Amino acid sequence: MSDEAHFSTEQPRPRTASRISSPDVDSRRSGSDPCPPGSRTHQALRLKTISARKDFLAANGAKRRATSGFVLLIRDRSDGDDTKRLGITVTKKIGNAVVRNRMKRRFRALAREVIAEGGLVGSDHILIGRAGGVERDYATLRDDLKRAVAKLAP
Repeated sequence: MSDEAHFSTEQPRPRTASRISSPDVDSRRSGSDPCPPGSRTHQALRLKTISARKDFLAANGAKRRATSGFVLLIRDRSDGDDTKRLGITVTKKIGNAVVRNRMKRRFRALAREVIAEGGLVGSDHILIGRAGGVERDYATLRDDLKRAVAKLAP
């Protein structure tokens, strides 16, 4: 005699969803946080990200400054929009995906520090990674980026 004979053939009934509504509060935030979302300083320093290929191609003919860790391109958009935009490019020549992603994270952190405060308003800023940028010290990269932005400023 098999054990399957002792199981019920009746299927369980589907449960209906509860009709209790959820509160309109973000459960990830504690109630004691005095700073409302959107007014934090790190959000004020955010740069808009460039993702369209046409914007990268347009910036290719812009002013450029090469350092041993990266190449910085700055293109004035002249469209009346005052936002600073950032694009990052790291090719496969630099290394594998782990190395390229580490470099992009460092570039984003550098841009938050330098370009958000000292970059040109209404311009596209493109950082192109170079092989020497992987081993360079973060403070050295930051100083290089500050000098490059100051040199390309009109």
